[in-house]
Amino acid sequence: MSVRVGMTLPTFTDSADPALTVARLAEDAGLDGLFAFDHLWPMGAPGRPALWSFGALAAVAAVTGRVVVGTLVARVGLLGDDDLVDAFRTLAAVAGRERVIAAFGTGDHLSAPENVAYGVPYPSVSDRLRAVERVATRARSLGVTVWVGGTSDETGEVAGRLGVARNLWGATAQEIERARRGQSNVPQVTWAGQVLIGRDRSDIAELRARHGDRPGLVSGTVEEVAAHLLGLGAEWCVVAPLDYLRQPARAAETVCLVREAVQ
Repeated sequence: MSVRVGMTLPTFTDSADPALTVARLAEDAGLDGLFAFDHLWPMGAPGRPALWSFGALAAVAAVTGRVVVGTLVARVGLLGDDDLVDAFRTLAAVAGRERVIAAFGTGDHLSAPENVAYGVPYPSVSDRLRAVERVATRARSLGVTVWVGGTSDETGEVAGRLGVARNLWGATAQEIERARRGQSNVPQVTWAGQVLIGRDRSDIAELRARHGDRPGLVSGTVEEVAAHLLGLGAEWCVVAPLDYLRQPARAAETVCLVREAVQ
């Protein structure tokens, strides 16, 4: 099975330069997609900056002509329905509809403090699921690709009712297969997760020593990470390298090596 490989942009900074550097490298090296987190600050670090996802994606779309751009994922409620759909309409006007992935999610207890800090309502899970279904339906009418992100059965049911792809963060191959079997109307199951990728053994050892370990982290050499992604059975794999702020160009180049290895 062919696997498309994407990378999250280094947006947890106050400069657009790292994201634009990654974008140009990815465009030239054949990476399939570039994605942006939709957080007001890096998870668990409210003192650090974060670029707005749609601003970063529009800038990336303007300096590239091939690579897909998308959210991972746009959280309902941070913007009103009309504004959120219009943000995708604007992104499609910059990039072209065929280059946009509109991925939506409900958010969870880990992202809830962002809403609270800025006085943004944080409705019940059922209300947020209904909001995902509303905006995903409207985004699909724009002619862009739509994903619904989330690991719950209820999220899978939304994706199934709409007949759109489902994105699972940090899932195992077994969880991806279970999601695929559980929702026959879902055309694709896609994967995203954190990675550490080394060019060789000494490189990955140094990266592990600097960044440590965390639940769900995929780490190894280019060949090992490529084998892991192929084994997941997902149509898309979107990696979030832990080292992409410190060395954005090198991280992007390494992800592109993984992309070459899975072809």
